[in-house]
Amino acid sequence: MVGSPATAALVLNDKVVVDLEGETLRLVDGDAIALRPQAYAVLRHLVQNANRLVSKAELLEAVWGSAAVTDDSLVQCIHEIRRALGDQRHAVLATVSRRGYRLSLERGDESALGGPSIAVLPFATMSGDEPHYFADGLVEDIITNLSKIPGLFVIARNSSFDFRGEKADPRTIAAELRVRYLLQGSLRQSGGRLRLNAQLVDGASATHIWADRFEGAATDVFDLQDQLTEQIVGSIEPSVRRAEIDRARRKRPESLDAYDLYLRALPHAHANTPVETDKALQLLARAIELQPDYVAAHGYAAWCHEQRYLRNGLDPADKAAALNHADIALGINSDDPQAMSIGAFVRANLTRDYDAAVEVLDRALALNHNSALAFGFSALVSAHSERHQRSVEHAHKALRLSPLDDPLSYHPYCALALTHLFAGAFADAARYAALAVRANPGFSIPYAYLAASHVGLGNVEAAHSAATRLIEVAPNFSVGGYVRTNLFRPYLMDALATALRTAGLPE
Repeated sequence: MVGSPATAALVLNDKVVVDLEGETLRLVDGDAIALRPQAYAVLRHLVQNANRLVSKAELLEAVWGSAAVTDDSLVQCIHEIRRALGDQRHAVLATVSRRGYRLSLERGDESALGGPSIAVLPFATMSGDEPHYFADGLVEDIITNLSKIPGLFVIARNSSFDFRGEKADPRTIAAELRVRYLLQGSLRQSGGRLRLNAQLVDGASATHIWADRFEGAATDVFDLQDQLTEQIVGSIEPSVRRAEIDRARRKRPESLDAYDLYLRALPHAHANTPVETDKALQLLARAIELQPDYVAAHGYAAWCHEQRYLRNGLDPADKAAALNHADIALGINSDDPQAMSIGAFVRANLTRDYDAAVEVLDRALALNHNSALAFGFSALVSAHSERHQRSVEHAHKALRLSPLDDPLSYHPYCALALTHLFAGAFADAARYAALAVRANPGFSIPYAYLAASHVGLGNVEAAHSAATRLIEVAPNFSVGGYVRTNLFRPYLMDALATALRTAGLPE
């Protein structure tokens, strides 16, 4: 995944501070308030779903899961929370007779929750032929997989399924569920095929952020369900990220918090050019100043310093800064697969400890196996370390998960270009290098792969053309400087350097 900072401490009733990250409750003056773990878990879920009705069933599932407990356990927790808040009149935590509970927050407090939130509504079936169990099972799988994306708050199934069959305006549903985004869909069966239309909707404006159509043979519904889940979740993560970036851009500069600064930095970091990298680092530094433990920001800061080191003279200060930020992103308490994969990529390129990097990348992919970003970085690390089969598999997985306009699709294309170049498959290498150039024309390295590929094919004119474009994009590029990056084993780097000299690039 979209990553976000730890949720800020929240003041309830002007008296009590609830810290969802630290899982503590205290008075405003600092004195701690004791609360049993189950009661705190109930409070946490109510805060994360503030200003909307939360049913008893939802709370029981969220806190106790499949354990057999009675309503009395929940009622006791509610009493404990009210005592802790000094809420004898139920002004903050209200009981809605026979339905559930509502925790009320002021509008200003509500904004402190931060980060994107989404509800997946039941998918409609367009005729009587489609089994509801398939649509419902698909929605449950999507909810489960979306919940693995760090920083994305996903409404529980019990709440979103209350809206089955309703024709209400998306803005009304989003307001009731207190979410920014809604995922809607419809399922139709025709012959032996199932067709799904899905839309990601902005809950404030009711405008479509992303929409697509998916279909497959209904002969193996479980396999089809897995395929559709992968494609939908893989598309939603970057789509939400883009929407969040646009939202941060619209905010006034004086109102930016660490999360907004981080979001604003992403397009600059993704561009991977010297000027844009500097812009990203300025924004990330401000985000980290506001929140020093923000691992997602540290991950991108590590990558930006690595970019500067490799493409701006191999300054030791940039290398040290990159490794420092990477170590924070890979800290023992880090569970953000995005930060982990970036940190692993940076350390792999700067230390050549590829085995350790692959181990971290595998852990990141276990946490979120639908992350195009993680698969893209894994493909690059695998290409650099001559894990050719893994590189190809992970690159194609990243591309399957990526929307057509994903700004980081040049990562898997670079990995595929490099892997085929090393294997002597120059035509395929040239094709993938050209796709990487198309995906990010401002990034210099794909032009080097393209030039070397054409040298291998004997296309001298095309090699010179790619070399000329490389110098236009990176005027300071030299073969000697590229060799000193030591990105590959010496015999591979020597062969690549010879091809670049043949293409006409300066020594």
